[in-house]
Parts: sequence; C-alpha cells; structure tokens
Amino acid sequence: MGRIESNKENSGYISYQNIRISHWDKIAGNIQRWNRYNTYYHIYLRKIVKFLVPSAQRVVEIGCGTGDLLAFLEPSYGVGIDFSAEMIKQANARHYNLNFIKTDAHELDLKDKFDYVILSDVVNEFWDVQTVFQKILPLTTPHSRIIINFYNRLWELPLSFIRKLGLAKPMLLQNWLTVEDITGLLSLAGFEVVSHREEILWPMRTPAVDFLLNSFLARIWPFKIFALTHFLIAKPVASTSDNKGLPKVSVIIPARNESGNIGNIFDRVPRMGHETELIFVEGGSTDGTYETIEKVIAENPRRLAKLFRQKGTGKGDAVRLGFQQAQGDILMILDSDLTVPPEDLPRFYDAIHKGKAEFVNGVRLVYPMEKEAMRFLNLVGNKFFSLIFSWLLGQPIKDTLCGTKALWKNDYERIAANRFYFGDFDPFGDFDLLFGAAKLNLKIVEVPIRYKERTYGTTNISRWKHGWLLLRMVFFALRRIKFI
Repeated sequence: MGRIESNKENSGYISYQNIRISHWDKIAGNIQRWNRYNTYYHIYLRKIVKFLVPSAQRVVEIGCGTGDLLAFLEPSYGVGIDFSAEMIKQANARHYNLNFIKTDAHELDLKDKFDYVILSDVVNEFWDVQTVFQKILPLTTPHSRIIINFYNRLWELPLSFIRKLGLAKPMLLQNWLTVEDITGLLSLAGFEVVSHREEILWPMRTPAVDFLLNSFLARIWPFKIFALTHFLIAKPVASTSDNKGLPKVSVIIPARNESGNIGNIFDRVPRMGHETELIFVEGGSTDGTYETIEKVIAENPRRLAKLFRQKGTGKGDAVRLGFQQAQGDILMILDSDLTVPPEDLPRFYDAIHKGKAEFVNGVRLVYPMEKEAMRFLNLVGNKFFSLIFSWLLGQPIKDTLCGTKALWKNDYERIAANRFYFGDFDPFGDFDLLFGAAKLNLKIVEVPIRYKERTYGTTNISRWKHGWLLLRMVFFALRRIKFI
C-alpha cells in the first residue's frame, strides 16, 4: 500500500507524470522524424537485446513506445506497456499480433508471468524507480530476467548538445542514475544483478568507424568507461519457498581408464536431496573400466546407478549422454579420477537448491592443492584462461577447466536448445556449459575445492594440443559473445 497511494495523492508526482504524458504524446505525433535521426542507435540496441533474449519467450516491455523493440524479439506472448495514448495507438497499428496496454508503470497490475522484462531507455524517466521495480516483481518467476539499459551519465552534456541541434528526441528532466544506483534500487525491490555490460561508443552510422568503436573498443577498458549505454541483467532474489520438496540429484561420471577408482566412487559420493543416482558413461577404456563398473553396480544393489557406453569421443560427448539419460532435477558432473573429492558435492547441491546459484562451477585455484595435483604449466594456463573468460562472460570465472559443475536440469535443457549458437566443437564440455549459461544470463557461482593428486591412472588432457584448442574456442567465443 503506502508508496503507490501516496504517489497518487502527491501533487508533484501527478504534475510530473502529466507533463511527461503530454511530452511523449507530442513526440509520437512526429515519431518518424525522430526515428530517422536515431535509426542506427535503435538498430544496434535491438541487436544487443535480441542477443540476450531468445525467440519465442514471454516478454513484457515497460515503456514500449511504438513497440518496435518488442516486435523484433519475436515473443511467443508479448505485452507492451506505455502511459502515452498516442504511442499505444501507433503500437497497435504497427504490431497487431502483440498486446499493448496504456497504463503508468507505477500503477502496473498485470496477472501474467513473463520470462523477460525489458526496460529500455526508460528508468531515468520514472518518478519512483523503486516502486516500478516492486511492481515488476510479481510479473516474474525464479527464472525470469530483467534487462535494463540506460544512458551513461558521462553523456549528459553531449546528449544535451545533440538535442539542441535537433538531432535527437527532446527530453525532459532526467534522473541520470548510475549503475550503483540501479543496483541498489533493484536490491531494495527484491532483485539481484547477474551481469553488467557497456555498449555503444559511437551512436551514428559511420562506415568502418562505428563497427570498430562499437563492436570492439566499447568492450575494452578504458574505452568502455565512455560508452553511451549501460546494460544490467537482473533476476529475482531466490526464496527458499521457490523450491517445494527435495529434488532428485543425478551425478554424471565420465570414466575412461579409471577402473581403479570405481569402488571409491560408490563409497564416497554422498546421498543428496530426495534421491541420488550415479550415471556412469564409459568410452574407449583399455583397462576394463566398463566391466569394473558393471561388477560394482551388481555389488551395490541399494545404490541407484546406471552405466552407458558412449558412441562418440571426448568428455563433452560423455557428459551430454549422461545428462540425456539422467532423471534428476539437479545435474552434477564428477570426474572419475577423484581429484575433486566427492565429499564436496553437497556444497554444490546446497548452492543450487538454496537458490544461491543457477550454475555452480568448481574452482581449484583458491585453496592450496596437493603437490602433484596440477603441473606448473597447466596452473599458469588455467589462471590465464580464467582471466580471459571472466572478461569474456561478464562474470568472475576463476577456473575454466574444473570438471565438477552443477545446474538445474531444466536450465541444461535450455542450454542444449541454444547450442546451435556456439556450435558443437568442445571436447571437454566445460565451455559448452559455461558459454551456454552466460548466454542465458544464469547466475554463475564458484565453489572452492581442495584439489587432490591422482591415486590411479594418468590424465587424459594433452597440454599443448588441448591448450591450442582452448585458444581457438576463446577466439570463437569473442565473436559470438563479446564482439557481436
């Protein structure tokens, strides 16, 4: 109650909104002219938002204007909200397959739930940003994403000058909020920021120049400090009430030439959630690993376990087969060399089940590791790739090649459905999952573990061959994630 009712009675608020409605009604009357001046900027914004929002989602846009951005996203169900009657009139005429509602964002009262909520170049217009965010929260599910873009305050004077020249839409008094301001207001309303990125150094079409500045330099320090617009991706803060009952857990264990570790895996993997199943995927062993797994499964009839033989090659192929066969709500990967202690798996389970993370990545580089656990050059390579991938994915990743990971099965299914975007070239499976999680804006959290020496067998990783492959994947991901 309180806040919204007091806004209605607040003469300052009413006057503020009435002036803005009149202003945007007038802009709508001459929208073709203003769109002509800002064509490049809006086309570029649509490209960025389209990267963040897959097609066929349930999408609501607050401050939708004429609905062009919403239509570009090709939603399965799209709703546009705007307080300007003239904007809504034009939106209905342009995009008859979408739903447009004339209402004030401060008084939003929809009954639907949405996968994505878009606020593009609108938060600086609001009288009370926190109230709008609070009104958005009931429209979301635990898996919804809020995408907000707003102008960088460093552009206040340049934009004012551009508008005086008549080259951009005239604007009324703005809030000019910072990233920290928006992050704080989101937190107060029950959201948390998943990632933040800067976009657009040069908002005009200038062949070659705009491509260099916007696709490359805008994403590199120190140039990104001067980017025109900030993008924040946020999600609702998880509640323990979001998870009803205990989930079933599937632990996928790729096994190649690991027969000496199989018995220990059965003894050491803890039981988690409602039920824990072990999914072994064997491929190409020469030491009788498959037969050993069969024998140990027979010796442990009370332990839920399955065995599959992969037809393809590589750990990534084995993991995908295991995920495909898994019946659990939460999927985990455990390397069968046991260099990551199985006893640490409950930490991964807790992070997922309690809503602290949507994708959990193990990290071996926090605690001291046993002396022979990782060769020096492998350690240097891991630290190098962790820096590259943290910058690339927009979330801190300390260890890109730790084999132990956990995520909800329905999130994995979304990653698999979008796999075409990156292609199928990762023999490890780690990058396929990390890239996919970042593309879906999942909240990635790392769990430190103490890395152990092998007690049986030798590593299947080739330092130079696979190091070169990692570099190739980095360059590929640059084109598909960073320099889009």
